Amino acid sequence: MAPGLVISAPASGIGKTTLTLALARAYRDRGLRVQCFKSGPDYIDPAFHAAATGRASVNIDSWAMDRAAIEHLVSRDANADLVLAEGSMGLFDGVAARGVSGTGATADIAEMLGWPVLLVIDPSGQAQTAAAIAAGLRDFRAGVHLAGVVLNRVASRRHEDLVRQALADTGIAVFGALTRHAEINVPKRHLGLVQAEEQAQIGGLIAEAARLVSEHVDLDAVLRAASARSSHTTAIGLNLTPPGQRIALARDAAFSFIYPHMQEAWRAAGAEIVTFSPLADEGPDASADVCWLPGGYPELHAGRLAANTGFRKRLRAFAETRPVHGECGGYMVMGAALTCAGGARHEMLGLLGLEASFAERRMHLGYRLAELAVPMPGHQAGARLRGHEFHYSTIIAQPDPPLATVRDAMGTVVAETGSRRAQATGTFFHLIAEDR
Repeated sequence: MAPGLVISAPASGIGKTTLTLALARAYRDRGLRVQCFKSGPDYIDPAFHAAATGRASVNIDSWAMDRAAIEHLVSRDANADLVLAEGSMGLFDGVAARGVSGTGATADIAEMLGWPVLLVIDPSGQAQTAAAIAAGLRDFRAGVHLAGVVLNRVASRRHEDLVRQALADTGIAVFGALTRHAEINVPKRHLGLVQAEEQAQIGGLIAEAARLVSEHVDLDAVLRAASARSSHTTAIGLNLTPPGQRIALARDAAFSFIYPHMQEAWRAAGAEIVTFSPLADEGPDASADVCWLPGGYPELHAGRLAANTGFRKRLRAFAETRPVHGECGGYMVMGAALTCAGGARHEMLGLLGLEASFAERRMHLGYRLAELAVPMPGHQAGARLRGHEFHYSTIIAQPDPPLATVRDAMGTVVAETGSRRAQATGTFFHLIAEDR
C-alpha cells in the first residue's frame, strides 16, 4: 500500500488543514497521486482535500467505525503514491469512553494504520517549550510514531533557530518553518471553513499555499518519512443499509453535509441516488422511493427556501406516499419554522412540528449513539446508529413523538431525540455507521 503520513498538531487552529492542502498540491504538482483522508467527523475538510488532489477524500473514525470498515475505506489508496490523513483537534484528543475501535482520536488512526505523524507546531510566545510539547506528544503513546515537525507562525529567524536547536536536542526532525507573514488563511464560518465549492478562488489559495510550503519545507525529507502500512484490506465494508432503492438526495449549498462513504455504501448495496436542488426550486424525483435531506446551511438560505413554492409543493406531495428523512439542517427544514440569526422567522415544510432558532446560539457538539424507538428509512425499530451532532440552533418546539433514545459518548441521554410523524422522520445527528 502507499506510504502515508498523519498530519496532526497539539490543538485545533494550528494549521493542519492548510499544511495538508499545501503538501497535497505540492506533491501533485510533482506528478504524484495523493490520497487524503480526514480523521473524525467533518464534512468540510474533505472537500478541500479533493480540490487539492483531484481525488475524493473520505472520513475515517475510530469511535463510530470498526477496524474492518476503516481498512475498507483506506483501501482506496491502492493506486496512490502518497497518503495524507488530516487529524482533528489535538493528536490524542478524543472522547473519554471508547467507541467501536477507539475514542475518535487522531492517534487511534496513526497507530491502527501504522502511518507516522507529521506534527504542526505553533511556537508563538515560546521557544524551547515548543520542543518540550513535541517531545511530550512523541512519548505519550508507544504505538504512535512521530516522523517530525513543521513549525508554523515563527516570528523571526532567531526565533526559528531557538526552536530548531531545542528540537534537535530532543532528536526530533524539523522539516521546515513558515513565518507568520507567510500564512495562508481560508475563510471560516460558524461550523468551520467555508465550503470549497463556495470559493471560486480556492484553487489559487491552495496553489499559493503549495508554493510557500515548497519554498520553506523539505518536501523530499517529508516524503522519505512517510511509511507504508501493512495491508489488512478486507472485503467487508461499512454496515450501512440504503434508505431505499432509488434515493432522491437534496444537494446544493443549503444541503451539502453527507459523507462520501455513505453514498458509496448505498451504491455498493445496489441503490441509485438522484440529486435535486431545493434552492433551485426543484423537488424530489417522482420515480424515487425515498427522499433524504442532509444537513448543511439552510439557516443561511431560509428565506429563499420558504419562498420556493415548487420545492415545497413537490416535497409535500412526495411525503404523502413515501418516506422523507432529514438530518440536522434537513430536519429543521422539514419542521414548522426556522428562525435565522437575525431573528426573522421563516415557514418551513411542516412535515414535522419541529421549530428551531439560530437567534440564540447554543452549540451542540459530540458523538451520538441512537437507539431507534420507531423505524426510519433503512433501519428498523431497535437499530443502534452511530453519528455526531454539530449545530448552533435552539429547539423552540419538538412536539412529535421521539424517533430515538439518543445518548452522547459517555452514555448520557440528550434532549435532541429526533422525531417522527407519519412517514416523515428527522434527527439532529448525522449518521456515520450502524452499530454492529
